[in-house]
Amino acid sequence: MTPGNNGASTPEDDDPFGYLYEDGQASGATPPRSGGYGYPGPSAPQQPGVPRTSYNQVRTVGERQYGQVPQQQYGQPPQAPYGQQPQQYGQQQYGQPTAQYAAPETYGGAPNRPGPPADGGGGRGSRGPNTKGLLIGAVAVVAAVVIGIGVALLSNGDGKKDDDAGKPAGGGSTGASQQPSNKPSDSTPSPAAELPKQDAATLKLGGSSVLAKDVKGAQGTDGAYVSGFNQIGASLTWQADLPSSGGYYLYVRYATPAKEANATVTVNGKPNAQPVRLGNFIGSSDPNLEKNWQTTWTQVTLKQGQNTIKFSCEQGNQCDAVFDWVEISKTKKSY
Repeated sequence: MTPGNNGASTPEDDDPFGYLYEDGQASGATPPRSGGYGYPGPSAPQQPGVPRTSYNQVRTVGERQYGQVPQQQYGQPPQAPYGQQPQQYGQQQYGQPTAQYAAPETYGGAPNRPGPPADGGGGRGSRGPNTKGLLIGAVAVVAAVVIGIGVALLSNGDGKKDDDAGKPAGGGSTGASQQPSNKPSDSTPSPAAELPKQDAATLKLGGSSVLAKDVKGAQGTDGAYVSGFNQIGASLTWQADLPSSGGYYLYVRYATPAKEANATVTVNGKPNAQPVRLGNFIGSSDPNLEKNWQTTWTQVTLKQGQNTIKFSCEQGNQCDAVFDWVEISKTKKSY
């Protein structure tokens, strides 16, 4: 088929692919032999002076063989890919595939070009100082200075508040020193009230009780004491004022003729469960009363204000004793 010629009128000649159909093959259609449509033939040699009309060297499928060494003239050294040294006959680098088994991609390709040298540090090409570390250090120093200034300001503010708290209201000092007040403070604790102590000779006597002065050693006024207590019904009554209610110790000074004695104690009309013991605590064997003065005590419960305390000789008591004085105490004493 040429330009201006439509070719034969038969379908197998008009259709270049007629050989592919069953009816075309029955009519004798065969594949093109000289480069028909879709089947390129061998390329014609380039004629001098004739411009080239095709830049696409098309090959028939299966024509190109892979893994073969290009043909070369006998006696000529083998051609090496671009950018590589040709290999001498009989020489082969260790670990490299031979040409017979190398893929086509190993031939040609862009030549290996050396890249820029890696930055190994040091020398004139090394990096400069670590500016990031310097910046962090500077920020840390500034932060420390700011924190220190803040702490100092807070400390000064607290000290100023403490100073102002000690100043009187209304501003600065008046310049005049304050004189201590002569008025006693209300918070001053009052001295402990003195508990009552009284001579037996000043108490209210009852029954056979009488005053006497013939026995020496009595501490009452003018050496007076109470005698005649050895009879049932004899008594001594004491009116004592107490600052507060509670338990107290009731002391009495007495003398006996070197033997045991006792007496009944009644507080505000109620007798104690046990009589007060007027014992021979000094262990005297001399019946002389002058040598047998001694002190004893018993516990009583008193109320605030006036209390009536009575010593009496009742049925069952042993009352052979004389009395010098009586005393109330909150604590025990040693006489």
